[in-house]
Amino acid sequence: MLAPATRRARRDTRTARPSFPARTIHLIDIENLAGTGIPAEEQVADLRRAYAARVGIGPMDQVVIGCNHNALPAAGHGWPGARYLIRSGPDGADVELLTVIERENIAARFTHVAIASGDHIFTWAAAGLAAAGCQVTVVTRPARIAASLRVAAQHLIYLDPAAVPFPARPDAA
Repeated sequence: MLAPATRRARRDTRTARPSFPARTIHLIDIENLAGTGIPAEEQVADLRRAYAARVGIGPMDQVVIGCNHNALPAAGHGWPGARYLIRSGPDGADVELLTVIERENIAARFTHVAIASGDHIFTWAAAGLAAAGCQVTVVTRPARIAASLRVAAQHLIYLDPAAVPFPARPDAA
């Protein structure tokens, strides 16, 4: 009796996952970068220019900005073309950006994730993305990054404080 012929396994193209191009998602906590809960439109525009110059935003990249409802007009006019997520309250913008990481399969869709915030709340998400194979860059202002996030990030980029000054504190004289 002859052995049955072996067939070459064929790839089922109906269920194969498409290959995504190398691209970056920029998750931006605009309030954290601005240093205020209600940034001015000009300040957001300055942040956009400084961010683009230091980090770079490619034509296939996605920009997602988290902010509270009071910051939305400045974010929308100062950084046009982004996706805006709005939630007010303590850590509202952070929670919205973390929801994107958790629910939108970021590790499978993007090769690089830029987290524009220094808040410690992003530490576990950054570590998880790095473990899943994403390059993780944290973009923040000098002296505004949590130690745990600094350790979790593979790359760290500081925005130049001279290019985008913090607003004057009311208690500073």
